[in-house]
Amino acid sequence: MRYRVRVRGRLGRTMRTAFAGLDAQADGEDTVLAGVLADQAALHGVLAQIEALGLELLEVRRDESPGGVTSAHPGASDAEPS
Repeated sequence: MRYRVRVRGRLGRTMRTAFAGLDAQADGEDTVLAGVLADQAALHGVLAQIEALGLELLEVRRDESPGGVTSAHPGASDAEPS
């Protein structure tokens, strides 16, 4: 699943390395981390890293853009209705 995680402040290069595999983009005074996370455990790992670094979490959003997940919730079937 693809996620977007917004934290307060602009993360420097060193801080961004704590989130390997995620793209970091400045958005105003905040930073948006975006990328594919394998499962909920991976998402919780990112959230734990944010907490451990003392960052302020502003938003977590599942990216449902083209190529993203469109399921209503984790575990929902991705099968097309017949």
